Amino acid sequence: MFKDKRETIALFGGSFDPPHFGHYGVVKEALKTLNIDKLVVVPTFLNPFKTSSSATPHQRFQWTKEMFEKFPKVLVDAYEIEQGKSTTTATTLSHFQQKYCVKYLIIGADNLASIEKWYNFNHLNRQIIWLIATRIGHEVDTTPLREFKLLEVNIAISSTEIRNKQS
Repeated sequence: MFKDKRETIALFGGSFDPPHFGHYGVVKEALKTLNIDKLVVVPTFLNPFKTSSSATPHQRFQWTKEMFEKFPKVLVDAYEIEQGKSTTTATTLSHFQQKYCVKYLIIGADNLASIEKWYNFNHLNRQIIWLIATRIGHEVDTTPLREFKLLEVNIAISSTEIRNKQS
């Protein structure tokens, strides 16, 4: 009856350790492709599948905020960092659903191999449309996904490669 007045958003979470042109390309393409009011970027305190980060959560948040400050429709949110611990995507989604209509969850194609291991995957799969950012060298097997869209980015770079070059 009543139209949902909340803003429609896409969530893009990650370690951003460090943020790079691949992340930038994902956000730029998503803003061009999706009919959303806002794109919310959520740096993790610590990725649930990792034991550490190279940079501190505060550094990664600042870097990410600086990278996307020129995009008026992008909000870099410290929700997961403020939790002070590893936070699941399902928990983050529930948090943002209280304020927004969360339509999309943006992930890199490299996440598809372990997607069914994500905490509460079936719940996530029922709640959102997956936006899969393609990546050179990563197969796009969307078999477990209920609904998805592909975001053609294909930038050959990763945070791991950047960190390894700095070592």
